[in-house]
Amino acid sequence: MPATEYQNTFLGRISIRRNQVMAMEGSHDQEAEDLELFQKHVSDRFADLFSPTTSEDSGADALLSVAWLRKLLDTFLCCEAEFKAVLILGRDPTHISKPPLDRLVPELLDRAVKALDICNALCLGVESVRNVQKLAEIAVSALEQRPVGDGQVRRAKKALHSLIMAMTAEDKDGSSAKSAERAWSFGRRGASSAPLNKERLSGQFRPLSCSMAKNWSAAKQIHAMSSNLVAPRGAESSSLVSPIYVMSTIFVFVMWTLIAAIPCQERTGLGIHFPVPRQLSWAQPMIGLQEKIAEEWKKKEKRGSVGLLEEMQRLEKIGQSLIDFTDSFQFPVEAERLEEVNSQVEELADICGKMEEGLVPLQQQIREVFHRVVRSRSEFLDVLDQAGKLSAPTV
Repeated sequence: MPATEYQNTFLGRISIRRNQVMAMEGSHDQEAEDLELFQKHVSDRFADLFSPTTSEDSGADALLSVAWLRKLLDTFLCCEAEFKAVLILGRDPTHISKPPLDRLVPELLDRAVKALDICNALCLGVESVRNVQKLAEIAVSALEQRPVGDGQVRRAKKALHSLIMAMTAEDKDGSSAKSAERAWSFGRRGASSAPLNKERLSGQFRPLSCSMAKNWSAAKQIHAMSSNLVAPRGAESSSLVSPIYVMSTIFVFVMWTLIAAIPCQERTGLGIHFPVPRQLSWAQPMIGLQEKIAEEWKKKEKRGSVGLLEEMQRLEKIGQSLIDFTDSFQFPVEAERLEEVNSQVEELADICGKMEEGLVPLQQQIREVFHRVVRSRSEFLDVLDQAGKLSAPTV
C-alpha cells in the first residue's frame, strides 16, 4: 500500500476509534496496537530510504541526492502527521499534562523551535547550491561550443574556478559576512534569501553558508536537540512516552541528515553519532542510514560549506577535471582528449538538469516542513492550555 494511502487509513482508524465509546478494559490494548502500528510505519518508511544505492545503473535515487532528500522530507511529514494522531487526536488534553509527558512534550516543542532555525539555514543553503549550479551551467554552455577556442575555454575556466572556490569556502568565512542578520523563526524575514546574482556579476562569491548570526552553529543545534533524548524503559515503552521518543529521534535524524547534505554554517563535529538504542526494531533502518552518512562524512572530511549532497560531490569531481583541461588547453585539441571532455561536459549538463528539476521543489518542501512544525507546535500549545484550564481548581 502506498505511504499516503496507509497513512490516511491509519489516521482515519484512530479518529473513528477515539470517537467511539469503548470499554475501559479494551482501550489499553487498542492504544498499544496504535503505538505498534505507528512504529511499524516509521520502520517501513525509513527502510524504503535505506534501500537505494549509489549505483547510477540501479535506477534508484542515490543516497543524499536531491531526489532522495525530497523523499526524506516526505517521510518526515508522514511520520509527523501520524505522531500527532497517536498523541492528541480525540484524546483528553489532561493525558499529556501528567508526568512524565509534562516534561517530555515541552522538550519536544523546544526541538521543534531549533528545527525551525535549521530550516531557515537550509533554505539559504539550497539557494547557494543553486548559485553553484548556475556556474556549472556557464561552464557547460562554454565547452559545448564548436569548435572549442580560447575564448570559450577562458569563460569555462573562470566559471569552474569560481565554482570550486565557492564549494570549498570555510564556515569561518561565511560567519564574517556583512549580511549576517539572522533569519529568525516565526518570521522576521522569509526563509529564503536573495540569490547571489549581485556577487556573481561582480565576479565575487559569498561562501555557501551566509545570512545567519555569527555565532549560529548547525552542529550545536543538533547537539542541543539530542542532548536530553532518552529512550523509554520498562512500562514507558508501551505508553505515550514511546511515540514522543520516536518523533524526537526522527526530528534529530532528519535535521542532522539535511545539515550533512546541504551547505550550513558551522558543522564541525556534526559527524558524531547521536545514540539510538540498537534493540529498538523500528530504529534499525535509521541506524543503518546514520552509519552510512557518518562514514561518508568522516571519509570526505567535509567540515567546510559544501556538504555531502550527491550532485555537489559530482560537480566538484568533474569541475576539478575540467579545470585541468582548461589549464593545459592548446588548440587544436587531440581527438581522444576532446572525446573525454565531451563526456564530462555531458555528465555535468545532466547533473545541472537534475538540480534544476529538483532544487526548487526541495526548497519548497523545506518551507512546508517549517510551516507544518509551526502549526503542530501551536496545536500542542493549545492542547496544553486546555489541559491547564481543565486541571485548574474551580473557585
